[in-house]
Amino acid sequence: MRYIDARITLAGWEQFMADDHSAKRGASSLFERLKRADDPVFEQIDRNAKSLLQSALTRLDVVSREEFDAQTAVLKRTRERLEALEAQIAALDEALSATGQQGDL
Repeated sequence: MRYIDARITLAGWEQFMADDHSAKRGASSLFERLKRADDPVFEQIDRNAKSLLQSALTRLDVVSREEFDAQTAVLKRTRERLEALEAQIAALDEALSATGQQGDL
């Protein structure tokens, strides 16, 4: 009875080792295929990864570099315009104050 049990256990171990070896061989061959850039599987994975990344970036509500640079330029022009208008208002206020003081004399 022990011999039969040992043989079954040994046969199971051999099957496990064979499965493990074939899994390693399969993973190795898949890796070799993926290293070659002309493989359609690699191209599909690449497209899927890019699509997933694009989807994630869309959900993060980020802007492109071009849009960021454009908005920075708009903000710079707006700030310059605001400073010019503030200077004009200050000059007009000063002129108004000067004419008001002359009228009091």
